[in-house]
Order: sequence, then structure tokens, then C-alpha cells
Amino acid sequence: MIVRFLLLLSLLLAARTAAASQPLPWPDRNGPTFDGRAADADGRDVPIEWDESTGRNIAWRVPVDARGHSTPVIGLGRIWFTAATEDGTRQFVYCLDAETGEVLHHKLQFENADPEPLGNTFNTYASPTCVLEADAVYVHFGTYGTARLDPATAETVWQRRDIHCRHFRGPGSSPVLFGDLLILTFDGIDQQFLTALDKRTGKTVWRTDRSTDFKDLDMDGNPRLEGDYRKAYGTPGLAEVDGRVQVVSVGARAAFGYDALSGEEIWTVEHEDYNAAIRPLFLPSLTILNTGSRGSNQMGVRLDATTRGNVTGTHVVWQRTRGNPHLPTPALVDGRLYGAANPGVLYCLDARTGDELFSERLRGPYTASPVYADGRIYFCNEDGEVSVIRASDQFELLAKNKLTGQFRASPAIAGGALYLRSFDHLVKIAAPRPRSE
Repeated sequence: MIVRFLLLLSLLLAARTAAASQPLPWPDRNGPTFDGRAADADGRDVPIEWDESTGRNIAWRVPVDARGHSTPVIGLGRIWFTAATEDGTRQFVYCLDAETGEVLHHKLQFENADPEPLGNTFNTYASPTCVLEADAVYVHFGTYGTARLDPATAETVWQRRDIHCRHFRGPGSSPVLFGDLLILTFDGIDQQFLTALDKRTGKTVWRTDRSTDFKDLDMDGNPRLEGDYRKAYGTPGLAEVDGRVQVVSVGARAAFGYDALSGEEIWTVEHEDYNAAIRPLFLPSLTILNTGSRGSNQMGVRLDATTRGNVTGTHVVWQRTRGNPHLPTPALVDGRLYGAANPGVLYCLDARTGDELFSERLRGPYTASPVYADGRIYFCNEDGEVSVIRASDQFELLAKNKLTGQFRASPAIAGGALYLRSFDHLVKIAAPRPRSE
């Protein structure tokens, strides 16, 4: 009996270890490699055409009670995303079965007695995306709270509700995992900082305030008014530079590289924008940054052992000052950037040089980031029109599809399916599977 028990225990531990090491298909707002690309196995069978009127390649469509722009994250057969009431008084976590769309958990995570008004009709109180591991799902609502949940039960393991800033237009930055750290970004109008929490306990490991010099004037040379010019919505990227992993983060008026383990500031690049929301992307020894919504300047910055201090005048390799997106993160595929700029221009750049390879006007506007699967790029505009193009240095439109609703959340890909979130539904696009004999 004891031998049998020990055998069962060892098998259980082996299964848990295997599950913990299993790569997840879409664990982060920008996918498994943080640049919009699905893994080969997950992207291979994603349809390029579907029809809502006939149900062709529409696997299911599930209503969502509350609003949110967070991207679904997917792993181990489950889908996680957040939602909130329009007034921000209640914030929820959803968990769905990826195969059937069944709602497994619809959990009220936080209640807020007096949330700060959004100040616009664009953002929501549930815009940051969760980040997922095999044994944890981390949910984040900006100043309103952060929590680690058990992915089997959705029960709260720990939560923090004491890390604050004034978002002014609502939260937007998503969390990032590095080793045992959960890294959060708070770029408010009152204070701007990054902080890293121990992902196991939720305790603070480091906090680094932005060293940005905002000066005393706004962008137009007028006395600064309380408002937009200090805030941002950026989600950081991670890059290994000279043997150290750096957190690369774009804030208002400056971008930074920080040591991921300690939070130490390593370098900065100054710029003239605010509202930065696009995630940094990486090639060897190069990061691609987008600075915000005013000038929406896109640039390539050299990352190497010499990238230290203020490198604004020395390490900017290329700049593109017009025709850039300010919300959708481009997909980076084979050294090419595929982006969508408002009101509806799709473009492709050589990521090394910033040279434009093509641009094509389609109907916009675009908020959702494009995603890549099996040689194709999927662009979803706010009206639910999805354009599918070939991943090439020449424009080739493969298909156009339409879904009912308004779409600002970025798509996700897992198991040969495309998941699209509208204001009030989550839709799974997948080809029918052959029936087993």
C-alpha cells in the first residue's frame, strides 16, 4: 500500500512538473514571445475566412456582462480576461473553457467606492491584460489592485491594493513576469514609477521612480495644466543586454532601460510625446520604441554595453516621425514590423533601418494590435472588420471578414483558433474538427 501511494505521489508530482514547464499558447497580451506571434503549432490551422451569418468557422460566441479592453490570455485549456462596470465600482475576472466557451469562473475581484472618473469614453476600468503561468494567473487593474489567483479555482492567493497613482484617464499598463518578479508600471499624472513584486507573496522587491525632467511647461510652451502630459499606458519589454536582463519601458517624455533584478536605471532616451502605449520590440542589439500619441515617433535604439546614461543623441539608429500607430503594438516577424496607424493605414517596415516596405490604406480606426499566425497577419479594426494579409515585404490581401460589435481588445491565438473580444462578447474563430470515428 505504501509503495503504491508513493508511486501515485511521484506520478502526480511528475504531472505537475510537466504542466508547469509546458509552454502556454498565449500567456501575455502580445503572445508567447511578446511580439504578436503565435507559436507554429498554435497558428497553423487558424482560418483566414469566416462568416457570421452562416456560422462558418465561428466555433462559439459568448456574451460578457461588463466592459474591458484586456486581451484574453490562454493556457491549459482556459481563457482568462478582466472586465468592469462602466463606473468602475466593480471589477471582475472571467475564466472560460477554451474548447466550449463555458464560463467556469465569473469572479468579482475588487469593489471601489469612489473610483477616479475616466475623463473620456475610450478607456475602461479593465484595460490591463492578465499574465498567465501554469500555476498562477496575475490580474491587474492599475491603482485599483493587483492579485495572484489559483488557475484551478480562481481563488485569491494574494492581493495588493496599496500601490497607487492618478491615472487621470484610467489604467492601461499590463504586468510583466521576469523570473520570480511581477513588474508593474504606474505612469500617472501625480507620480510615475515601476515596481516589482515577489510573484509568490506579493511583497515589494523594488520600486524605481522615473527620473524624467518634465520641466515647467507643457508641449505648447504654456504653463502646465493638470492632465495628460505626464501619463502613459506602456507595458514594458524585456531584453538581455551585456549579460543583464533589462526592463525597457516608455513613459511620457522619456524611455528607460532598468535592471530587471534591482530596478536600477541604466539608460534613458528623451522624447516629446505622452500617452505612450505601444510595447517595445526587440531585435539583437536593437529595441524599437513608440513614444506616444502626440508625435507618435517610432525609433530604433541601439542596445549594447555602451547604452548607459542619456543616449538620446548617440544611440538612436533610426526615426520615423509620421504615419505611426499610437495604440496597436506592431507585429515583429522575420525582421519586419507590421503596424496599423489611424485612421486605417497598414504598413510594413524593415525593423533594422525603419525603411518603409509598403503601406496600404484600409478602413480603420485600429486599437487592437495585429497578430501573426502561419505566414499571415491579422488586423482587426474597431468595427470588427478583420483584414488578413500575407507576411511579406509586399502587400497582399488574403481575406476580409466582418464580425458584429466594437473591438478594441487585441486578439489572441491558441490551438489553431483566433479569439476576438468585442465590447460585449468573446468570439472563437476556428475550423470545425473532424469527428472521430
